[in-house]
Amino acid sequence: MRTELQTELQQIKQLLLLNNKTVLTPDEVSLMYGLSKDYLYHLTSERVISFHKPNGKKIFFDKEEVENWLLQNRQDTVEETQQKATLYNLKNKGGVR
Repeated sequence: MRTELQTELQQIKQLLLLNNKTVLTPDEVSLMYGLSKDYLYHLTSERVISFHKPNGKKIFFDKEEVENWLLQNRQDTVEETQQKATLYNLKNKGGVR
């Protein structure tokens, strides 16, 4: 039980420290966002996510770029879709009779 608490406290400490960083390693991105390192490396090899390689070996990620990538392709809620449908119907009713 004690080691589990120590492990959790260590993870919380790491996450708090990472919160202030803007440049992240693959390990840090994995820890912060729950992505496996294998998946991250796959994304970089396919050039799906941007990364930086300053000395040609180690890769780094810009925290803001990772977050922007994670938040792309937003899906509307059911309510938003219904509102769009209502607006579409209101706009197009006048032209069809």
